[in-house]
Parts: sequence; structure tokens; C-alpha cells
Amino acid sequence: MSNVNRKANSKADGKANGNHANNRAQENHTQQIVNKAWNFAHVLRDDGLSYMAYTEQITFLLFLKMADELSKLPGKKPLVPKGYDWDSLLKREGDELEVHYRHILEELGRKPGMLGEVFKKAKAEIQNPAILCRLIVERLCLAG
Repeated sequence: MSNVNRKANSKADGKANGNHANNRAQENHTQQIVNKAWNFAHVLRDDGLSYMAYTEQITFLLFLKMADELSKLPGKKPLVPKGYDWDSLLKREGDELEVHYRHILEELGRKPGMLGEVFKKAKAEIQNPAILCRLIVERLCLAG
């Protein structure tokens, strides 16, 4: 094998390893978010939500959070329309947050395609705005 071929293979291997490392970092970040959300399940259960209800609510919120994470990758378009996205939740608190969360679920359920299917007949089961805020800000938002 010539030196030129070795250098080309070495660069390709380095690039593949770099992509693999980036994928691993993204998977770790995603796993951290999921773990933080599920660690909050007992708070939702204590607030009166059934297992099915808090599983559903965490799933909706994780979908919005992960769609936001994906939209920040180079070349990726947002899956969720602006105004119904993760950032729109972060800009609100208290009763306004709870009302907006309900509105997001209703509106996304009316969208065509996969988005509408995911949120079809979705209902906001988290009635306590303080708990919803804690779940969004403290559990699903990671620093850095």
C-alpha cells in the first residue's frame, strides 16, 4: 500500500472515529435527559397521575425536547413548528405555562403526518403548573 493510500485511509478512519465519538456523545446526552425525566416520575405519581398518564406526559415532553435537540444539529430542519416547540415552553411559567402546554398538545394533534399522529388526542394531565415547570426546567434542561 502506498503512503498516499495509507494517509487517505488514516484520514477516513479518523473521520469515522470522530463521527462515532460525536454519536456516542449525543447518545449519552439523550440518555441523561431520559434518565432525568424518569427520575421525576415519582413526583407526578405523588401528584395523582397514574402510571399511564405520567408515562404519556413524559413521552410528549421528551418528544418536544428531543425534536429541539435534533433541530440544533447542522442541516436539520425543526420537526415542531415555532410557537409549539420546546423554546416556547421555556419562555413561560405558572398558569401561562400550563395553558400553553395544553395548547401545544391540542395544536400538534391537528398537524398532518407523523407529528399529528404522535400528539393525536393528547391531553395535558399535569394540572399543577409548578410541577410542570420543575419537570421542564429542572429535569429536562441540562446545563451545557
